[in-house]
Amino acid sequence: MRVAVCAYSEVGHVCLGTLLELGVDVALVVTHRDAPGEKQWFGSVRERAQAAGVPVIAPDDVNAPEPLAALAAARPDFLFSFYFRQMLGRPALAVAPRGALNLHGSLLPRYRGRAPVNWALARGEARTGVTLHYMDEKPDHGDIVARRAVAIERDDTALSLTRKLAAAGSALLREVVPALDAGTAPRVPQDHARASYFGGRRPEDGRIDWRLGAESIRNLVRAVTDPWPGAFSWFRDEKLMIWWAEAGALAGPRAPGEIWLDDAGTPRVATGAGALALSRVGREGQTAQDGAAWARAERVRPGERFALSHGETRRARAS
Repeated sequence: MRVAVCAYSEVGHVCLGTLLELGVDVALVVTHRDAPGEKQWFGSVRERAQAAGVPVIAPDDVNAPEPLAALAAARPDFLFSFYFRQMLGRPALAVAPRGALNLHGSLLPRYRGRAPVNWALARGEARTGVTLHYMDEKPDHGDIVARRAVAIERDDTALSLTRKLAAAGSALLREVVPALDAGTAPRVPQDHARASYFGGRRPEDGRIDWRLGAESIRNLVRAVTDPWPGAFSWFRDEKLMIWWAEAGALAGPRAPGEIWLDDAGTPRVATGAGALALSRVGREGQTAQDGAAWARAERVRPGERFALSHGETRRARAS
């Protein structure tokens, strides 16, 4: 079984390693250059390929003539995509006569599209998983080979859940690669009527709307906490990153965004339903610290509040 692999990030690193451990003939690896400023918390696909003596390329566009020629020259039976960040066009999908397959980080047909781990956490899901499916020209649309479910624990973050999905992807490959090689793997069409699609997330999508419920805000925080860009709000016209928080009861009638301190000095913030205790926070670009330590250092006064938007803070200062 001869394959080409397009891969990046933790899932790409783990799943490439699994194919190599299974003795699959990996003829070529296509990966990405590390983006400037992005935290490299994950294993390097490039280094894993090089350690195994596998040729590796990192083109700006996998669909350009030169990388397409390299893929064709590799003569793969199958093409695998593991968390590769570019859509593969029809010519790239056609280089593998036995099929091009993608490992997606959800239980398809739910959560098609970008950032399925972050979206599942932000929306408070209790379960997700990985799906190996055939690729076509629509994102996460092709026939399913296999799925593997993963439970989402209350304190899971995007980092911990990604690592769970990487392990699940590795286990799934160990089950289905022999069947793919033998030509006996299932191929089940997706139920497109049940599909949901989510787009990519940007750092600015981490802005907290205190009018939402405490549990919803907590889910956003854990969906984008370190090493992702983080959830944030505006306090005294400064951007404050909220790296961890816990939901709780609201003490009396308070407006969303209003702050008070509990008996331990931990800052609590009123939301649209319940309150949020700020466990770890930090000014943008600075080291995170305990919420109570931040409140002491800033001399936070009960009754102060976070802005519902940056513009709101600026308007309040100008009035």
